[in-house]
Amino acid sequence: MSGVPPGLDLTDTETTVGLLALLSALFLLRVVGHILVVLRAPAWLPPMDQWYSGVLPYPHLLATQVVLLAAMAAVMLAMLRGTSWALGPHPAAGSVLLVIAYGYAGSMAPRYVIRMARRPDERWLGGCIPIVFHVVLATWLFVLGSHWRPGG
Repeated sequence: MSGVPPGLDLTDTETTVGLLALLSALFLLRVVGHILVVLRAPAWLPPMDQWYSGVLPYPHLLATQVVLLAAMAAVMLAMLRGTSWALGPHPAAGSVLLVIAYGYAGSMAPRYVIRMARRPDERWLGGCIPIVFHVVLATWLFVLGSHWRPGG
C-alpha cells in the first residue's frame, strides 16, 4: 500500500514538515475558532452546534486538542532538528500510521451520511466542521506515515 500520491516526495523532510505544519495550522484555526464561539459567539462564525458533536464535554475536548497540537509540534520540531526517531525511516510504524489514517478518514464517510440522514435540514454542509477536521488529522497521520514508510 503506497501512501504517497504521485509527484509528491514525502521522503524529503522539508516537504513533509511543510505539509504537517499546514495541516497543524488548519487544526489550530479550528481549535481557536471553536474557543471564540464558546467565549463570544461571533455572528461571523458558525454556531456551537456546528463545531461540536457533544461526544466529549467541551473542556475535555479542548484539553485533548491542546495535547494533540503539542504532540504535532513536537514531531515537527524533532524532524526539523534532525532527530532520528522523528525522521525515520520506520517502515513498520509508517505502515501502521497509514492503516490508521485510511481507516480514520474512511470512517468519516459513514459519519457524514449518518449526520445528513439524521439532520436533513442541514444538508450539505451543516455540522461538518468536526468531520472535515477529523479528515485533516487523518491526513496529518497519512503524511507522517508516508514519510516513515518511503517507497510504499
